[in-house]
Amino acid sequence: MYEFIEGNLESLTPTHAVIECQGIGYFTHISLNTFEAVKSQKQVRLFIEQVFKVENQSPVSIQLYGFADPNERQMFRQLTSISGVGNNTAIIMLSSLDPDTLISAILNGNVGLLKSIKGIGEKTAQRIVLELRDKLAGKKMTQNLPGLNQASDAITEAMTALTVLGYQKAAAEKALLKISKDLGTLATVEELIKNSLKIL
Repeated sequence: MYEFIEGNLESLTPTHAVIECQGIGYFTHISLNTFEAVKSQKQVRLFIEQVFKVENQSPVSIQLYGFADPNERQMFRQLTSISGVGNNTAIIMLSSLDPDTLISAILNGNVGLLKSIKGIGEKTAQRIVLELRDKLAGKKMTQNLPGLNQASDAITEAMTALTVLGYQKAAAEKALLKISKDLGTLATVEELIKNSLKIL
């Protein structure tokens, strides 16, 4: 599985990019957000989602989707996990709205805005809100925690560990918010978990 591809930008359109890396040209589908982010660059790094196209229960081809930002790739993964949202629909959504606006629409239950995107009907929009609101609420809170740039990885790992242990996401987030304020940005994953467990 590819994590990212870095190389010369050989060609670029609003829907795809071709990156030359060690003599191989990688054709990647992209969103308009990624297009805007890389259009002035000669050398790029795209975070990759590798998708197998299946026909009659057999893989027939591999498609690459590239994103200038790993958070946009994660949003693509979240969207395509929803029944009725395929890869192309997810790309259209990420081309129609920037990731922050899309997240805000889901968190606020703005079905009307989601329905305005080509290919998204009311039932699909409602399903997206229903299935992703809690996941994105947790992500949004983590992003808003103090010292994100230094501590985001540790906080994310601690959050995952606490939910695996069976604690409710909302309670775990509240505990991590308090502990991260008390311990500061240099707190380790172990420190975050141990101190959170004391108040959960």
